[in-house]
Amino acid sequence: MDEVKLNAFMGKLVGDMGAAAMLANIILGDELGLYKAMADGHPITPEALASKTGCNARLLREWLSAQAASGYVEHQDGTFRLPEEQAMALAIEDSPVYVAGGASVIAALFHDKDKLVAAMRGDGALAWGDHHPCMFSGTERFFRPGYRAHLVSEWLPALDGVVEKLRAGANVADIGCGHGASTVIMAQAFPASRFVGFDYHAPSIATANQRAQDAGVAQQVSFHQGSAKNYPGNDYDLVCYFDCLHDMGDPVGAARHAMQSLKEDGSVLLVEPYANDTLEQNMTPVGRLFYAASTFICTPNSLSQEVGLGLGAQAGEGRLRKVFEEAGFTRFRRATETPFNLILEARK
Repeated sequence: MDEVKLNAFMGKLVGDMGAAAMLANIILGDELGLYKAMADGHPITPEALASKTGCNARLLREWLSAQAASGYVEHQDGTFRLPEEQAMALAIEDSPVYVAGGASVIAALFHDKDKLVAAMRGDGALAWGDHHPCMFSGTERFFRPGYRAHLVSEWLPALDGVVEKLRAGANVADIGCGHGASTVIMAQAFPASRFVGFDYHAPSIATANQRAQDAGVAQQVSFHQGSAKNYPGNDYDLVCYFDCLHDMGDPVGAARHAMQSLKEDGSVLLVEPYANDTLEQNMTPVGRLFYAASTFICTPNSLSQEVGLGLGAQAGEGRLRKVFEEAGFTRFRRATETPFNLILEARK
């Protein structure tokens, strides 16, 4: 045994355990409005923060100490300060790097641990709808900042001729729409177009319709419960999959139905987690996060459905290309990318 390697690994493991504990503290700070209360960047004492938020001062001191030890806040002479850069990620929901709201996805992994134990010892299946409720709200809040930052300004313009169609008035289907974050963002940007979202999870559809009402786009957006392989319509200019195709049991069948539902000159926008084509290439912080989440969420959801292809969140461009070629598409390309997403275009 190499004692140096052992000590290095133990240091890494302690760091990971601290990070997991801090995610719970991030969720706490988000739910109680603690980060928002510190977003002005002014130093504050635990007692002053307690007065501002209605929380227990002694517990706040402990929470703030953990934040300081993790480098999330600064500490000096008994006061704590949330720097602007950290506020962008933890307090400002309109920020493109806001992540605090999405931390509850990680909480769901712990809530659902016993279900994954049963899946591991069984057929591997755990359906999306069987997760803890914080999975659904956390997923919306995890992906929405990226969609706000990139979808209209970068991803749609990277597709051939799609923005022009959307401006003139297009028919768009958003498959696996969840709470409708992506659909609503597109509808707000392109008022001449019509959007319909489909998801097989009924509670998410109810939430999505409420999101459309709240955003003032209910006249041009509707959401319906339906499968990726049987939703209605055959005149779509654009069919979208946002971070969901790899979760499906039969992505080839879904892509084949998309081809049948598209106009002859229509396009598919496929947004997937960023991945290279081999495990060795994906041994990165982003790859670690996505593989770990896929173990609990994406792969067991696929295994719970017919075919159960089990692509996983790190399928990679090459494997996704094969899915669309098998479905009958003749054109498939990487339109653009971010550190967290591949943005792919498929056409007939």
